[in-house]
Amino acid sequence: MPPISAPGRIRLMALALAGGLLAAPPLLAQAPTAAAPVYQVDPHWPKTLPNNWGIGQAAGVAVDGRDHVWVVHRPRTMTEDERGATLSPPRSECCVPAPSVIEFDPDGNVVQAWGGPGHHPSWPANEHGIYVDGADNVWVGGNGASDHVLLKFTREGRFLLQAGVTGETGGSNDTRRLGRPADIEVDTATNEVFVADGYQNRRVVVFDATTGAYIRHWGAYGRTPPPDAPLAPYVAGQAPSPSFANPVHCVRLARDGLVYVCDRGNDRIQVFRRDGTFVREFFVATGTLGSGSVWDIDFLPDAAQSVLLTADGSNNTVWLLARQGGEIIGRFGRSGRNAGEFHWVHNMAVDSRGNVFTTEVDTGKRAQRFRLVSQLPR
Repeated sequence: MPPISAPGRIRLMALALAGGLLAAPPLLAQAPTAAAPVYQVDPHWPKTLPNNWGIGQAAGVAVDGRDHVWVVHRPRTMTEDERGATLSPPRSECCVPAPSVIEFDPDGNVVQAWGGPGHHPSWPANEHGIYVDGADNVWVGGNGASDHVLLKFTREGRFLLQAGVTGETGGSNDTRRLGRPADIEVDTATNEVFVADGYQNRRVVVFDATTGAYIRHWGAYGRTPPPDAPLAPYVAGQAPSPSFANPVHCVRLARDGLVYVCDRGNDRIQVFRRDGTFVREFFVATGTLGSGSVWDIDFLPDAAQSVLLTADGSNNTVWLLARQGGEIIGRFGRSGRNAGEFHWVHNMAVDSRGNVFTTEVDTGKRAQRFRLVSQLPR
């Protein structure tokens, strides 16, 4: 038999692991190429919200340069029971929906909150994704049926910029309009904003972060996206899809110039240079059907960003991958409602100390912190 290439080994390993998603020891038995960090949930983070506030589906999380944690949630997803204090007459003591954007300090205290329906004429009907750039600007997207915009605000919530047009979309090769964008990251060095676009379109698109002017876009493997026709359902073990599936759920920029993209429904991460040149792909838990396994990613903040953390809202775990080769070296979390467990873990962010913050949608509706209890690699 001829030797198997490195990408082939990664895919074969993922296929072999897919049948045993809930068995952590076999995963950890793989020969690691990097030490797996160790995490422990902090059941006391965040603190109780002030003002009798509650939150709905927690649809995004970001960490800024001060290690403050920003959560965007969906106030309109709170049930009548959860917002009983707002009914007339009040149904119960608690609660009142918090503004959509909440800033926490590292200890979990609320610093400020703003946003939500009525904050801006194009505020999304279904909030999705948040990012705080190096200048403390806050970017918010949405994945509702007409949410084809990306909004940029100051730290205090003053509107700065809109990309896209509410209610208008033009497909994956449109240079002016978006298609239900899922996620955002800004390259401060080049002043470019990278958008995972998204729930309707199937691409990464890049705009000028100050003017919103279109710069470039690409689809899977760095190619021009094909016409937006329906895709065949994902089937584990078949040849990799030549197209991104919906949703293209995240985009992350590494320090070494590489761009990592969550192709959620295809159970894979694709890696590109910043100009869209395809570099490689990793497959994660390829037996995962339905909503797929790759919901969000972030990096361990050691010098080499040696570990890629991958939130998986289908299997409700966070996978730990060696960033260079994509091998699974560990995991934490499982499906459940207790502290440290997940229901639809949707987004994640890592602070400068390596602590992980997660948010959950569907009926999860919470944010959690997982402390790094091992040492960062040197």
